[in-house]
Amino acid sequence: MDDMRAMREARYEAAKSGATQPTAAPKLRRQAPGRAERTEVVPESPQDGLCGHRAISGRTCTRDKGHAAKSHRYS
Repeated sequence: MDDMRAMREARYEAAKSGATQPTAAPKLRRQAPGRAERTEVVPESPQDGLCGHRAISGRTCTRDKGHAAKSHRYS
C-alpha cells in the first residue's frame, strides 16, 4: 500500500508541476478520411400514389401518400 501511495503522490506532483508522461496523453479518435456522416436515402416508391415507407423487414406501406394515420400498413 505504501508503494501505491508513493506512486500516486509522484503522479500528482508531476501533474501539478506541468510535466506529462508520454503514455498518459489522451488518445484522440479520428474519423477515417473520406468517410462522411451517414445520411438515409429513401428510394422513390414504385407507385407514386402510395406512401412507400419501408419497414425494417423491407416491406413498404400501402397507404396513400401523405396519409393522416399514425401507423403504416405494410404488405
